[in-house]
Amino acid sequence: MEHLIEASGFSLRYGRKTAVDNLSFHIPKGRVVGLLGHNGAGKTSLMKAMVGLHGGSGSLKVLGLDPISQRGELLESLSYIPDVAVLPRWARVHELITLMSGLQPKFSAERARKLLTRTSVGVNDKVKSLSKGMVTQLHLALIAAIDSKLMILDEPTLGLDVMSRKSFYEMLIDEWCDGERSVIISTHQVEEIESLLSDVMMLDEGKLVLNISLEEMDSRFVALAHDPAAADAIADAHPLLRYRQQGRPAALFDGAPPAHLEGVGQRFRPSLVDLFMALTRKPEMQRQQA
Repeated sequence: MEHLIEASGFSLRYGRKTAVDNLSFHIPKGRVVGLLGHNGAGKTSLMKAMVGLHGGSGSLKVLGLDPISQRGELLESLSYIPDVAVLPRWARVHELITLMSGLQPKFSAERARKLLTRTSVGVNDKVKSLSKGMVTQLHLALIAAIDSKLMILDEPTLGLDVMSRKSFYEMLIDEWCDGERSVIISTHQVEEIESLLSDVMMLDEGKLVLNISLEEMDSRFVALAHDPAAADAIADAHPLLRYRQQGRPAALFDGAPPAHLEGVGQRFRPSLVDLFMALTRKPEMQRQQA
């Protein structure tokens, strides 16, 4: 299978509201994709469509299957942690492992126990005795113990402290990503996951405003720090974003800045956060920030 996910002209609506608007993209194997967007941009709706919880118009294939009509088959090879995922508080960890063994034919109890050795969660612990960070790590261990091809994570570390988030992503990258599987992560902690990603997709009001590898992003977008005296010349060049970088005025361009600006500033690599602000922030807010 060349692509794990293929979408062509895919849209999803709730009554009169368009949540996902005419998306076309594909995700090959072996990728770590960040799905970024403000609240209400359509991220969760798209992820739910991928796992067959919502249907839409156009074409959407996941692992070569239709998520609605072939959902049972799809879920055998797909792992999903939604943004409101919960585990039963009364259960002990070993009971959850037994439950998963009965529900998911591709689940490995042995692998789940091995993954838990990376955490402070014990197999005899009750869920209600665990901290929020420990519950999240337990959930990942259970999901990562499924021999699936694709993992979809919707705000998996929401509400966790920085150390818990770091531990979660370390386990994900070390124990699940193997060059064949792909993972899609929706998160607001953009700066924390940038180094983990191979690709980024940005949604703005349901539309796909960027779909690019991090390698392509580095070669395509250029930021320029400049002196205040050059502000008018920079504005006339119509950058994507004008902002401040370490106290200095800066501008972000799609492609190289115009040649006449080469001598008025210093180039630097824009961060994923900078690019996110450039492509999803309203123009009037950009003017206020400049």
